Amino acid sequence: MRNNPSPGSIASISSLVVAFISSIIVFLFTQDWQSSLVNLIVVFGISFFLFNFLLQRFIYKKIKLIYKNIYRFKTQNPKLRKKLGDGSKDPIAEVSKEVMEWMRENQKEVNLLKEQADFRREFLGNVSHELKTPIQSIQGYVHTLLDGALEDKKVNRVFLKKAGKGVDRLAELVSDLTAISEYESKEIHLVFQNYNIADQVNEVFEMVEQLAKNKKITLGFKKDASKSFVVNADKHRIERVLVNLIVNAIKYGKEDGHVNVGFYDLDKNILIEVSDDGEGIAEEHLPRLFERFYRTDLGRSRELGGSGLGLSIVKHIIESHKQTINVRSEVGKGSTFGFTLRKG
Repeated sequence: MRNNPSPGSIASISSLVVAFISSIIVFLFTQDWQSSLVNLIVVFGISFFLFNFLLQRFIYKKIKLIYKNIYRFKTQNPKLRKKLGDGSKDPIAEVSKEVMEWMRENQKEVNLLKEQADFRREFLGNVSHELKTPIQSIQGYVHTLLDGALEDKKVNRVFLKKAGKGVDRLAELVSDLTAISEYESKEIHLVFQNYNIADQVNEVFEMVEQLAKNKKITLGFKKDASKSFVVNADKHRIERVLVNLIVNAIKYGKEDGHVNVGFYDLDKNILIEVSDDGEGIAEEHLPRLFERFYRTDLGRSRELGGSGLGLSIVKHIIESHKQTINVRSEVGKGSTFGFTLRKG
């Protein structure tokens, strides 16, 4: 018997079994082979008609209807739906297949929805936590000023400056959240152009020069990789990547240390590396370093500023260029962030 027999084959086998049993009973009572044979033929014919009618009418057609509904739900293609009525498919086999596929697809959707729900809870929790700190700070200073400190010339400007820093942090957080949303929705439009990446790094060095001087950190190029290259990328977006990586290197680098940038030829791509000689990052933190709001040292990270979204944005920018970014680090020796760009 086939794995998925048709109503005719099921009716035939069932009728044969009934007719055979009936003929044996007739023979036992009559001891007449001819009567038994006639009984076999008659019972087989009647049984086949009844079984086939019942299977077609009450079972097979209902299964075929279920299958049609499943298939119609899964596809709006009229050519595919037309195949359901041509009798070329076995509905029992097909409905079993479709149900199993439906179960697998729905299980994937359920798992994905659970993951998204967990992510939303974590994301909202992180956002509310990040917003709460500057809001409370601003609120405290503003209310203190309203309660009378505004007239005290010794503290009014100090409090206003601190409240202003809180506002700046809120603005930075909102800006970064907007950027994350744009990258994840794939709505960002990249403008590719050819330009010298070394010139761009020098421009970024000038932008962060004062921050580096405050920590007595020297900015420069790696001696073994100082050759400049022309890359094909969105210059504005890559500037944000370089600013973020170089500023982070300065913030987490040691005083009187060095932050160096190097370029390496990878045939069709260029590898750009930003290295510092700071405290480094423990190995267990590296896999999650590009996650939103992930901080290796919560207290120190907030003290140094930033929204906690910088590296996540960097990763999105590089991936939108169809390139990769990675990090290697050793505690006590510093960290190196490397990303690739296509040659111009």
